[in-house]
Amino acid sequence: MRTRELLPIFLLTLAGTAVAQTTTGTTTTPGTYIPGTTFQNINPNYPIANPFYFEGKIDYEKLGITTPSNFWEYLQRGMHYQDDLFDTGDALSDYQTALSLNNLQKGSCQLVTASTLTGTDTLPATLSPPPCMFTIRLRLAYLVRQTNPAQAIELYGEVLQIDPQRLGVNTLTAEAYVIMAQQATGAAATTAYQNAIAAYKAELALSPVTQAFTALTADTANNSKVHWELAAVYQTLGQNANAVSELQLYLQATQWHSDVYPWRIPLAQSMIAQLTAQLKAPANSTITREKK
Repeated sequence: MRTRELLPIFLLTLAGTAVAQTTTGTTTTPGTYIPGTTFQNINPNYPIANPFYFEGKIDYEKLGITTPSNFWEYLQRGMHYQDDLFDTGDALSDYQTALSLNNLQKGSCQLVTASTLTGTDTLPATLSPPPCMFTIRLRLAYLVRQTNPAQAIELYGEVLQIDPQRLGVNTLTAEAYVIMAQQATGAAATTAYQNAIAAYKAELALSPVTQAFTALTADTANNSKVHWELAAVYQTLGQNANAVSELQLYLQATQWHSDVYPWRIPLAQSMIAQLTAQLKAPANSTITREKK
């Protein structure tokens, strides 16, 4: 019998063996699949959670989870709902459940800010309570920031407690404050915009432009996104001089790297010209009146 004729028989035999066997314990033997136990014990796609839980996404089907049993599994199912099924409602529910089980205020998670390992010490097998996860908070905050920006800001604050140097979180915080300002009026709106400015500046402070940075990259400014958005806030507040300054920094930041939205570069140049003209207009009007 030829090899190509043997191949289908081999594949059928292999498939029959796979169907007949169930993975249990630490070996592959005939048995009963136990939801929440069988796959978690030996599934190579299900990482050992402690002492730090994996913050990224794993293909949910590969985890073999029937019903989530802890905050990490709820997070994974939530990401599956959000990214794969586009089911925002169920994703939101799972993130909220995950957060309730990994909650700083309730003491069901802890902040790990320093290592206590010395010499030949090794990481502990477990941490009780487990470390707080930033992915839960980032995902949930993004989903609620339009309807509840205050909650989003609180969640971003917890992310910065977990990892104060994490880039982008201050920007997300600032954007949530802008949403809050747009939904408010009067002094409340002004305060929210001022908080947004502070958050944008905190983001810039995490990546300062130093002489060494400029010598290495030729950049005299960075983070064009922050400068663009910060300019918009200043313009909304009527602080045109500050808006011009931020737009100029935006152009410096895009000089060598362009922008994901390149049409904003000529727009920034036009806005600088218009705002500069507005800044000069009051002085010129005063001189004209005095001459008359």
